Amino acid sequence: MAGRFLNAFKPLARFIPEVKAPERRVGFNEKLFWTATALIVYLVMASIPLYGLRGEVTESLAPLRIIFASTRGTLMELGIGPIVTAGLILQLLVGSAMIECDMSKPEDRALFTAASKVLALILTGVQASAYIISGMYGQLPGTITIIIFLQLLAAGMIVMLLDELIQKGWGFGSGISLFIMAGVAQQIFMECFNPSPPVDEYGSVGIFIALAQTIMSGKPVTGLLLRGNYPSLVGLIATVAAFLAIIYMEGVRVELPISYAGYRGFRSRYPIKLLYVSNLPVIFASALFANIYFFSYILWNQPWGRNNFWVNLLGYYKLEGNQYVPAGGLVYYVTSPGNLSNVIAEPVRALGYLTILVVFCVVFSLTWLEVGGLGPSTVAKQLVDAGMQIPGYRRSGKAVEQILKRYIPAVTVLGGIIVGLIAGLSDFFGVFGSGVGILLSVGIIYQYYEILVRERVAEMYPAFRKIFGG
Repeated sequence: MAGRFLNAFKPLARFIPEVKAPERRVGFNEKLFWTATALIVYLVMASIPLYGLRGEVTESLAPLRIIFASTRGTLMELGIGPIVTAGLILQLLVGSAMIECDMSKPEDRALFTAASKVLALILTGVQASAYIISGMYGQLPGTITIIIFLQLLAAGMIVMLLDELIQKGWGFGSGISLFIMAGVAQQIFMECFNPSPPVDEYGSVGIFIALAQTIMSGKPVTGLLLRGNYPSLVGLIATVAAFLAIIYMEGVRVELPISYAGYRGFRSRYPIKLLYVSNLPVIFASALFANIYFFSYILWNQPWGRNNFWVNLLGYYKLEGNQYVPAGGLVYYVTSPGNLSNVIAEPVRALGYLTILVVFCVVFSLTWLEVGGLGPSTVAKQLVDAGMQIPGYRRSGKAVEQILKRYIPAVTVLGGIIVGLIAGLSDFFGVFGSGVGILLSVGIIYQYYEILVRERVAEMYPAFRKIFGG
């Protein structure tokens, strides 16, 4: 039975530390403090190398770093990967009705959260073991192996608690979103200002440093338009264009007129955003692709894996520079070509990647409607419970739900297509921080802007708290 599946996690969840939800209203400044504290802890952990590693750690899973907010060879080696993957698995099970979970019921939500935590911890252990067994850290003595495993397990637990701290009301938004945004910001900064030793005839990796070096040397700036896998002027222009396009899309919405039954004449509008489920679909789609990449590389890297037909069908790799990149199999089509030169050289791969990304973004958008409590029936109930109604219609959940059904499913599908296209196409032009990273970071920044405005308004005018659901 479906209920038994979630209930099976309940006894295990008792042994996992948890952050208690606040029993009082947490003020704006206090939420700001805990959000900043969680971010600082994450950044510190991302800069602490794993104890016991010897020499330079070979990079082999670079495409996962943005999605999983991870940093090579540090306590944040796994990042938020296990948490996102656990949520992805449970969302697919709930969305496909393989397990029963009514997210409108507090007890079911509690079970879902408990299952997510237990599964995330299990996956932390599985992924940590896979990193060690696959030889990513080279040959390690038995004691060092155990120490590294325990470090990764403890770091995974801390990240899970930091995310829970923010999500349970002590901070703003989501820890996952916060850490992704921090990782993308770091990468964009490095691609702009990294003063590395010269990597080509135009200078350093950082595009602004390379631009200054090119001008000073008297070389034509046109050589920086495309630089292969290094940051380019086309990538810089595409980054700015992607930022502006996403900000514009975030502001597009359908506004339904609503009135407040408690106060005659008080009217407002309920906005249904074009990007209705925000950036969650692309997070889950990218997490799915990243896990395919992760497990295919782990299998292929085994002594028996490189000549195995089924492993090669999943994915095989070639060495390019100091890292392995997909060369064929399924993983070849679920990872972006990376830049315009590769798109022109591999059009079939580019088209396949874009199509698969868009399809999965639409699928996860529709799935998240019910799992995330954003469906027409849930929203209608929230509006009616808050004393709202649509002028000209009876004040009943059914009437409001019928009107919302005209808009919400349509904008959900359209929004899924748009985020998939933006993430994929901007990646093709070599945007800084990757196409998915830019989409996520802009969406997260916009989301935080809305949260902060809403929190400030609710603090100044407590009567609005019921409308905001606070």
